Amino acid sequence: MLIIPAYLPLQAGPFGGLEVLFPMLMMVVIFYFLLIRPQQQRAKEHQELISKVRRGDTVVTSGGFIGRVTKVPDNTDEVEVELNDQMKVRVLRSTLMDVRAKGEPVKDAS
Repeated sequence: MLIIPAYLPLQAGPFGGLEVLFPMLMMVVIFYFLLIRPQQQRAKEHQELISKVRRGDTVVTSGGFIGRVTKVPDNTDEVEVELNDQMKVRVLRSTLMDVRAKGEPVKDAS
């Protein structure tokens, strides 16, 4: 049985092996502009949206509940949402998915 060893050329290309690195860098740049950057922008917009929630806004929670914000304390991460006339729940700001309508401030019941 005759085995002939295969040798790589000893001579590098004119760019010294950088011709492989350039397509990899281009893929990273394309991923950044098509995937990473838009996701960061959406996250930033969502963070601004939930930080600006105020009384009277109609919100949608991650559980699918739609209600009106009745209390927004400054020192906590919770808001009070009125789902109907008899039911008020406290939810975390981070669970708010959307602010549907900016409304008039809710009248205090007490």
